[in-house]
Amino acid sequence: MKLIYGLLSASLLASAVVSADTAKIAFPGEYKSTFTNYLSLDRTLNADQTIRLFANETAMQGADADGKLPYGSVLVAEIYKAKKDADGNVIVSSLDRRLRGDFALIAVMERREGFNEGIPAALQNDDWDFATFTPAGEPAKKDLNTCRACHAPLTSSNHLFSYDHLK
Repeated sequence: MKLIYGLLSASLLASAVVSADTAKIAFPGEYKSTFTNYLSLDRTLNADQTIRLFANETAMQGADADGKLPYGSVLVAEIYKAKKDADGNVIVSSLDRRLRGDFALIAVMERREGFNEGIPAALQNDDWDFATFTPAGEPAKKDLNTCRACHAPLTSSNHLFSYDHLK
């Protein structure tokens, strides 16, 4: 019974964290005109997606002496489904890159002091937190703990997959 109660409590806590964090990060509506598109590529961990990455001016300044991007850094990822053929296979170009299909999701990473507060230690990302939005800019109902868990181990690259392109 204690195990079931513990699992329910953890589930409710995770849901509360996700809901609270979505409100912490506002949709950066002008990112296409005010941020820099610094990278476009096949999405590393998703074999049927492509991604375009944008960074605000603060992030584009690169890492501080401590190797971390400064507080106030905001990264935006436009996530696209890869085009598929009639059999459901991903179509690749002559450069062996996935062809961009439908616009699926906007993911935002923002680094602010205190963003780790209320997040379980195993999911903390050195004051980076996440939000997801539909292509229209409305909040998307995604489990942000999935984002946190994927980025948390990347301690040597300030929790970023694209750190080398920004430092």
